Amino acid sequence: TTLFRSFCSRTATMVFKRYVQIGRVAYISFGPHAGKLVAIVDVIDQNRALVDGPCSGVKRQAMPFKCMQLTDFVLKFPHSARQKCVRKAWEKENVNDKWALTRWAKKIDAKDKKSKMTDFDRYRVMKAKKMRNKIIKHEMKKLQKESSKKA
Repeated sequence: TTLFRSFCSRTATMVFKRYVQIGRVAYISFGPHAGKLVAIVDVIDQNRALVDGPCSGVKRQAMPFKCMQLTDFVLKFPHSARQKCVRKAWEKENVNDKWALTRWAKKIDAKDKKSKMTDFDRYRVMKAKKMRNKIIKHEMKKLQKESSKKA
């Protein structure tokens, strides 16, 4: 029984930090509104939620949880609030500005930029990387020579 108690006490820490809740901002990963942010207004059942994206151009609609990814942002508004209330909370929290500063959004932007590169852009990146590596290699050889002279 002591082994069981020690096992239970170790597993008591919470694994998830983002919960489905009223006001939780979610990122839509696929579907017609892919890449936009929405706020959960109401939970319909275990598979779907009523969402609204007043500042991202998503109209109020039922959306499955499968195509949403929860973010760290939570807005304060009552259950089944009107779009006006959701918009006010969204603008008060500056969700769009905060989202743009997250690593997640920056990674998505970088991925989009990379996918839109032309052949010539890829060539220029390759040449710049070669030049950078050549400079680094040259400086490393200098440092190695200096350290071998001292020893």
